[in-house]
Amino acid sequence: MREAQNDTVGAELPNTNYDVPSGVVLFGKYELKRLLGVGAFAKVYHATSVDTRQGVAVKAVSKSKVVNGGFAANVEREISIMRRLHHSNIVNLFEVLATKTKIYFVMEFAAGGELFHEVAGKGRLEEDAARFYFRQLISALKHCHSRGVFHRDLKLDNLLLDENGDLKVSDFGLSAVTGQIRSDGLLHTVCGTPAYVAPEILVKRGYDGAKVDLWSCGVVLFALTAGYLPFNDCNVTVLYRKIYRGQFRFPRWMSSDLRCLLSRLLDTNPETRITIHEIYQNTWFNAGENRYNPVRVKKTECVCAESQTGFSSLNAFDLISFSTGLDMSALFEDPNVSDSVERVVCAAEPENIIGRMEAVAEEGRVVVRREGNRGGAKLEGQDGNLIGIVEVYRLTEELVVVEMKRSEKGGECGAQFWKDKLRPLLLEFAGEREVPVSGDFCKI
Repeated sequence: MREAQNDTVGAELPNTNYDVPSGVVLFGKYELKRLLGVGAFAKVYHATSVDTRQGVAVKAVSKSKVVNGGFAANVEREISIMRRLHHSNIVNLFEVLATKTKIYFVMEFAAGGELFHEVAGKGRLEEDAARFYFRQLISALKHCHSRGVFHRDLKLDNLLLDENGDLKVSDFGLSAVTGQIRSDGLLHTVCGTPAYVAPEILVKRGYDGAKVDLWSCGVVLFALTAGYLPFNDCNVTVLYRKIYRGQFRFPRWMSSDLRCLLSRLLDTNPETRITIHEIYQNTWFNAGENRYNPVRVKKTECVCAESQTGFSSLNAFDLISFSTGLDMSALFEDPNVSDSVERVVCAAEPENIIGRMEAVAEEGRVVVRREGNRGGAKLEGQDGNLIGIVEVYRLTEELVVVEMKRSEKGGECGAQFWKDKLRPLLLEFAGEREVPVSGDFCKI
């Protein structure tokens, strides 16, 4: 495990311009081809896998801009959210890599570009074509909501198309999860794109994340079939007034069934706004040559899969969560708290580590209580107080991460046991290969 030092292993992309330097290969795995877009603290590149030649999108995020701009929580949440979403109509996040100054998201590449350009090129879509995309959007949204994720920024710009013309929902940077819901059962962060924002967000009294997503879906569907947005004005105040009052007009070419559905989606009262369940029963939604068949959810490996030996395995997402370079739980921790956690990478079998730890603990009159067969153990002193918790995670076939969380109840006893007994034992296992996982690093 080491940080990248040169262009062929982990190139630091130049900040002077937006051109992609020829021959840049990130981490020896992804060859950059061209710039796709530039955001406030990130640039997105088209790249190809060196091994498979598969096209991917690489989002390079500047750590300094993220931290200084106060967006660290958004980036942390985006990665956390994309870990739990596996659907054929949602952009897949393959892995996360890092250097001292940048975080790289390696994602599924949507070769068809934004759905916005599809509409702009044709003016508007026929209802059958719009229904095709809308069905996929609702299927993706149902998957998100079932996993406690609310997108909160659904718009044509964030809906992409793959090489087969299928829709892909992207950009979860403003998404929320159920854990952010307050005691009143609502979300309160004001966010979203003006023309797509739901009226209840404007009054700043709290809102249901699922309901505001459905409002945005209504705006998307209207734009697909009308060729323009239902609420639009160069004056934001006037725009918000129209949204709050639900002032829009249907174009004459819209079918009556579509108008009925849009009226339910763009209902200014979230309590009576249509639900996803009701959408699946809707006449327009199920019209066409074939009734709608729900999209199957992708079956993928669990984020932290348990190996056959019972010890947990870490993937790229878990690796990055140990880094203090970006807040994947560690960057913004209170230093006084993070000092109570230490990690070491060892080239040893988990069972051997736990066994040796038990022997050392017995010599120091410390009780080791194993927790099932997951590679975890609690350490208790003679007085019965908890000294700490040790967890062993499988990193690769050869390496494991040993993490010890010291307890304040253990006092000097716990600190002394770690310093004089347990840590030397772990360093003995680690030998020349010790790596402090709490520092910045790139993927092995």
